[in-house]
Amino acid sequence: VQLVESGGGLVQAGGSLRLSCAPSGFTDDDYTIGWFRQAPGKERERVSCVAKSDGSTYYLDSVKGRFTISTDNTKNTVYLQMNSLKPEDTAVYYCAAWRLYADCVINYPHDHRGQGTQVSVSL
Repeated sequence: VQLVESGGGLVQAGGSLRLSCAPSGFTDDDYTIGWFRQAPGKERERVSCVAKSDGSTYYLDSVKGRFTISTDNTKNTVYLQMNSLKPEDTAVYYCAAWRLYADCVINYPHDHRGQGTQVSVSL
């Protein structure tokens, strides 16, 4: 399984960024994909995920209304649109996959992850 990420960068507070993740190697759609983030000195927290089988979505409370996860099945790509970014969103964002949707929801360790991309939000 591979998760190839793109996106990220530096943006001012209130700005927007979009992350992309192209998964490969899965033999079916029975998995959940999304992002978790890790900031220096802070615990890992999953940000959002979507179940490929039925489209169920999860969002961390602090990003609800600002972030949107979506899938483009024609491109086999998952996107995380991040709007109204805040300095506290600064972290390395990792595309991740969980076998079970429930595992993402309860912040269970992921089964696979990408290489990570830095998101930095300045004042």
